[in-house]
Amino acid sequence: MASSSSILSLPIILPFVLFLLSLSTSPVVSSLSPTNSTTSGTSTNSTTLRARQEFLKYKRIRAKLNRINKPSVKTIQSEDGDVIDCVPVQLQPAFDHALLKGQKPLDPPELPKGYNLSSSLDDILVQKWRMNGESCPDGSVPIRRTTEKDLLRASSIRRFGMKPPRRVRRDSTSNNHEHAVGYVMGDQYYGAQASINVWSPQVTDPSEFSLSQMWVISGSFGNDLNTIEAGWQVSPQLYGDDSPRFFTYWTTDAYQETGCYNHYCSGFVQTNNKFAIGAAISPTSLYSGRQFDISLLIWKDPQHGHWWLRLGSGAVIGYWPSFLFTHLAQHANMVQFGGEIVNTQPSGSHTSTQMGSGHFSGEGYDKSAYFRNLQIVDWDNGLIPASNLKLLADHPNCYDIRGGVNRAWGNYFYYGGPGRNVRCP
Repeated sequence: MASSSSILSLPIILPFVLFLLSLSTSPVVSSLSPTNSTTSGTSTNSTTLRARQEFLKYKRIRAKLNRINKPSVKTIQSEDGDVIDCVPVQLQPAFDHALLKGQKPLDPPELPKGYNLSSSLDDILVQKWRMNGESCPDGSVPIRRTTEKDLLRASSIRRFGMKPPRRVRRDSTSNNHEHAVGYVMGDQYYGAQASINVWSPQVTDPSEFSLSQMWVISGSFGNDLNTIEAGWQVSPQLYGDDSPRFFTYWTTDAYQETGCYNHYCSGFVQTNNKFAIGAAISPTSLYSGRQFDISLLIWKDPQHGHWWLRLGSGAVIGYWPSFLFTHLAQHANMVQFGGEIVNTQPSGSHTSTQMGSGHFSGEGYDKSAYFRNLQIVDWDNGLIPASNLKLLADHPNCYDIRGGVNRAWGNYFYYGGPGRNVRCP
């Protein structure tokens, strides 16, 4: 179905707002007694205040949707309920940035030396919106449409699409975020590569998430922390369902005021017309069954300094312009791989939100989640093994990790867990 614009009307809030406004403008009957008149006046003031608050919220939502959703040349209805807009490449949100206005997307740079084009099983992975053979035309990029419902689920309209601000520590622990990760640090890094099997972990509270990703990191772990992130996640609050979805993220100030997921702000420049960031991935891995993984490569263009993202053996997705960053404008000083969940401690106990497959690392292949072929990009744009890999699980009774090295998988690890259990109350 073709569409000239992806901007939605707001059917849920507006009728209610207009109803409240009509109440607030109704005349007060003068024959009321003083007591009833005072009560009625208080009620009217309360109704008026509520109406104004709802109307301001409606205006903020409309303004946010107008900024995020862009005019499209084609609209695709996915079987999972998503709407994918095929947006002209030069109209995507990234080009709202002052330093990108009027420019065109760049061509991909050369791949790092040693990149194996057949290192993943992900050629059989398909996003759900393309299952009926749909695609976006050349010159456009597929962007998942943001809806009023997406914004109404958010804890903050202003911070929609952003991770909660938090103090980030070098040992990975921070607030209610829990991790099972492998990492390298202490050198200069220019990218990373890994293959990750995709699962559909249970997330028990809508405000929690479960993800598996790579982090490319630079900074002091204070408010100047720079990160580039990509992987898959289950986030009911962000997407409205429990499907694993391909995502990106970036920040330059430790998640305070800069950066966002996917295309929710000006930043990531998409160049690919076949993959939608934020769209669901299918199929997923099965317990004691077939495994499906995606291969991710992030690398810094030696010529222009931008950070590029590749998914699988044939899809360069796009790039984060170098001017977005401070420390990462030069290089990374840490690369991290692994899983993360949010634990809101529902009912005062640890969450039952799962990480990875929802099973501990000791169960191994076709039961546990894994990262394999862990590599980093060196100063000479070459892929080399992620040697001296350190493993860390900050809540090992809830989610754990164990690694190894072999000829088929190179550096790898299994990770994950069920969350709440007898050893993780």
